[in-house]
Amino acid sequence: MGALQDIWVVRELVLPAIDVLLLSFLIYRGYQILVQTRAVQLVRGALFLGILYAVSIFLNLRTLQWLINLLAPSFVIGIAIIFQPELRKIFTRIGQGTWLHLNSSARPQQIDAVLVAAETLGFRRRGALIVFSRSVGQKNIIETGTALDAEVTSALLLTIFSHDTELHDGAVVIENGRIVSAGCFLPLSEQMDVRRSFGTRHRAALGLAEESDAVVLVVSEESGAMSLAYDANLYYDLTVEDIRDQLSDLLNLGSRPASQATEEVAELAD
Repeated sequence: MGALQDIWVVRELVLPAIDVLLLSFLIYRGYQILVQTRAVQLVRGALFLGILYAVSIFLNLRTLQWLINLLAPSFVIGIAIIFQPELRKIFTRIGQGTWLHLNSSARPQQIDAVLVAAETLGFRRRGALIVFSRSVGQKNIIETGTALDAEVTSALLLTIFSHDTELHDGAVVIENGRIVSAGCFLPLSEQMDVRRSFGTRHRAALGLAEESDAVVLVVSEESGAMSLAYDANLYYDLTVEDIRDQLSDLLNLGSRPASQATEEVAELAD
């Protein structure tokens, strides 16, 4: 190793580049772990206090510095107590080594499988709620349902949302390209100007879109219309092509010709 450090290119270029890349990877993966839990609020609070302390030093605000120094030990102890479950989950994931694995996102074929199932359910007048998790984790929502960890297929989605199953009233959550849970409960929207014709499914989809960056696909049981909820907005009665295009953009996916999915819908509808 000492011989490599004697080489100028390795010492001045290669090693600093590796150092920066590793540090960037650790920060990125650490942030991904944090957003899966409430601990991300802890980080935001710590950053705010750090900025406030820096301002107090820059402006020589001695009273504020004294107060922050006085509260800092209590703040650390409070973090350990209040966020103990989240901290345990973080260190458990680090110990398991899963934080080193790159997340696998959904593939275009999986989106087509969802759309085939959604259009078939709409044709049969069966409601559905399908959540696509993005950067903000949905652990709290996932834990309210039944864990599955299954591949995304049209047949499985049609089975889940059949009227004679125990899971058809809840939501399915798709995370990292897999169905991780079914029968999940979503928070209802508190918006006062939501259309009165919207049922519980649409209000639940909008409620989750208000609280996170998830994308929620809704199939209306009354009309069979398909809608998307994201960024605190609900887009009602969209076509399959519109939903495919929006999901491709929102989930950073490619797309395939719509004719193949249309043929699958016709086969399942028959």
